[in-house]
Amino acid sequence: MSISKQGEAKEKIILGIDPGTNILGYGIICGSGKNNMKLVVLGVIELGKYGDHYLKLKAIYERVQMLVDQYHPDEVAIEAPFFGKNVQSMLKLGRAQGVAMAAVLSRSIPIFEYAPRKIKQSITGSGSASKEQVAIMLKTLLKEKDFAQEYFDATDGLAAAVCHFYQQSSALGGAGKASSWESFAKQNPDRVK
Repeated sequence: MSISKQGEAKEKIILGIDPGTNILGYGIICGSGKNNMKLVVLGVIELGKYGDHYLKLKAIYERVQMLVDQYHPDEVAIEAPFFGKNVQSMLKLGRAQGVAMAAVLSRSIPIFEYAPRKIKQSITGSGSASKEQVAIMLKTLLKEKDFAQEYFDATDGLAAAVCHFYQQSSALGGAGKASSWESFAKQNPDRVK
């Protein structure tokens, strides 16, 4: 967190990205202090209309740069690819992540990478939480009535941003060590309503 001359924590804009080759999810939050976050925007970049993989990569680069230029994030959090059995899928996903990172780096913005389990754990208290559980918890944390999104890719991108906010502000305290949803709720009564 940056500190202003008056000693107050400065607001920080964080862009979260869930890379993908058919759908790339993103979410942007504005945060300050330990638990003060608000949703700026949530969405997806649909890439299915591009038949060629290289055109998808070009679209990712251009659209991520547009997001950066429009919202001016201070930092970017990106979900690390998980290791699967399909090598070709992993290669394509790694390329998508790399292109998104290059678009951000071209604007000299710092990037932070988080494993999917780390992101889920920071949001729900469980590294094996479902996408539905993550989305519901984000809705509660950000005090949003509805995200109006049909894709979990968008909430996955948003989760990366919120995870980074918590990592940077140390808002989790000991909550990251919760062994179950129940213990997480007991340790974080202000985050679970």
